[in-house]
Amino acid sequence: MSGAAAGLEVLQITENAGVVQARKLVRTLAQQCRFSLVEQTKLITAASELARNTLVHGGGGTMTASLVEEHGRRGTRLVFADQGPGIPDVDLALTDGWTSGGGMGLGLSGSRRLVDDFVLNTQPGHGTVVTITKWVR
Repeated sequence: MSGAAAGLEVLQITENAGVVQARKLVRTLAQQCRFSLVEQTKLITAASELARNTLVHGGGGTMTASLVEEHGRRGTRLVFADQGPGIPDVDLALTDGWTSGGGMGLGLSGSRRLVDDFVLNTQPGHGTVVTITKWVR
């Protein structure tokens, strides 16, 4: 990774309170980055969906959050990691409307649309890591 990360914070997401904490931390970082209200809302929504996935589908995990600067750009990067069952069919999981549970099926695909950079690393039986970045416009 090129660039620099500042204020690295790691949150445990092992219960619903962790999802709430994740949203609060992301709001704080988005405000520090000076995102517009619309961009803040997009990032917080994506973070909320991914934190919920980490808890519900991954059995809990972590969110690592930081402010980043790369190539003259400033933004917020979030990494959601779990040691859950992984995702057997990534293409299917990224399809709008597909759900492995009782949700609306917008977690991964919706989150991907709300951010600028989206990287999904998963392997069945070995967990999932989703890295998202939103850049200031």
